Amino acid sequence: MSARNLRDLSRDTCLIAPSILAADFTILGEEVRAVEVAGADLLHLDVMDGHFVPNLSFGPAIVSAIRPLSELLFDVHLMLTNPTSYVESFVDAGADHITIHVEADDDVADALELIHSRNITAGISLRPDTDVETLRPYLDSVELILVMTVEPGFGGQSFRHDVIAKIEKLRAWLDADGLPVQLQVDGGIDTATAPLAFQAGARNLVAGTSVFRSPDGVTAVIEELRQS
Repeated sequence: MSARNLRDLSRDTCLIAPSILAADFTILGEEVRAVEVAGADLLHLDVMDGHFVPNLSFGPAIVSAIRPLSELLFDVHLMLTNPTSYVESFVDAGADHITIHVEADDDVADALELIHSRNITAGISLRPDTDVETLRPYLDSVELILVMTVEPGFGGQSFRHDVIAKIEKLRAWLDADGLPVQLQVDGGIDTATAPLAFQAGARNLVAGTSVFRSPDGVTAVIEELRQS
């Protein structure tokens, strides 16, 4: 059975988190089951409101629909202007972890506290152009930090190499303070860029297009990504 608590996942080995944003939604259940069988460590669910980012994705109903189909940890990434208003709904739908953005309009500390009050883990994310220093006050208040290596909103974008320095800085901070925090990256992760993210210090890799649309099949690409 897969781990459903982020704290139980390794922070030293390479974890693969397929993003269902790139899945075929006409057979979403089959896609979710396929990546679990293929050895994915957690499932990444990108939620967009059409305001914080210029795109819409899905809401709690989709999370609820696929929850019975998988034992994978559901890693919900709220790209929302006001995430606090939706935390309860996504927890009720089956989220095991929720990440919010440091750029959100809501009070970030209050939002993280709300997530923790529902007995799940919390994460914080930043866009590629946001100063990494904005995350410093929250490092000891989260279980995961998500560094976006593309501008959030659409799948299939190219990895931004200028973000590597932010990953390296966050890795140094976490190690220096001895914080048990997952360092996750999302955006343009494939077999060419995964080693770059891993070498910079990330251990939790979100991959959408490269997994769900791989001509080699999900099992082969997940294994190859894990060898970063």
